[in-house]
Amino acid sequence: MFIEKSLKEYIDSVASKEPTPGGGSVAALAGSLGAALTAMVGCLTIGRKIYEELDEEVKEVMDKNFKELYNSIERLNGIVDEDTKAFDKVMEALKMPKETEEEKKARSEAIQEGYKVALEVPLRCAEECYQVLKLSRVFADHGNVNAITDVGVGALLAAAAVESAILNVKINLKSIKDAEFKKKIEERIEFLISDGYKLKDEIMEIVYERLG
Repeated sequence: MFIEKSLKEYIDSVASKEPTPGGGSVAALAGSLGAALTAMVGCLTIGRKIYEELDEEVKEVMDKNFKELYNSIERLNGIVDEDTKAFDKVMEALKMPKETEEEKKARSEAIQEGYKVALEVPLRCAEECYQVLKLSRVFADHGNVNAITDVGVGALLAAAAVESAILNVKINLKSIKDAEFKKKIEERIEFLISDGYKLKDEIMEIVYERLG
């Protein structure tokens, strides 16, 4: 499992001639690091004087988001490895026999299903990283100001991870013939990109404001 390797081993694997881990895995790692940085800000805020001075409603949101960030880290860590196998179904389908018309049809259907499976993992990654951005807002607004740059770096990583994962969705989507399925996915990824970057911009504006 790549997630169990040292940072150096992982980077060396990415830089090697092997096709995995690739962009999808790296996107998940970037999102996980973004969530981890924001969680660190939570650790440096919750229970401290600045936290005690917050309204109860804000504390409740911060506490909830703090816990959820760790769930996002766990899910994204899983995708670091899962993404390396996302294309397996397509590869299996490409090896299917294609002598008869029946075999050709079965193979074509399996390939199409394989591409749908292949894009599901990076789409899930993009969705998770988008959630990280949403969870980060309260820490931008009320987190420990001494760690405000970490909120900014976390948001930049999460936003980049959203778009990076979506690139992998798009390349698989190109091969799918199901027009209704494509339209649904295209609408979703367009929202994730546009709203994700809007969230990132809002967070960065607050970060620079509090940075002075």
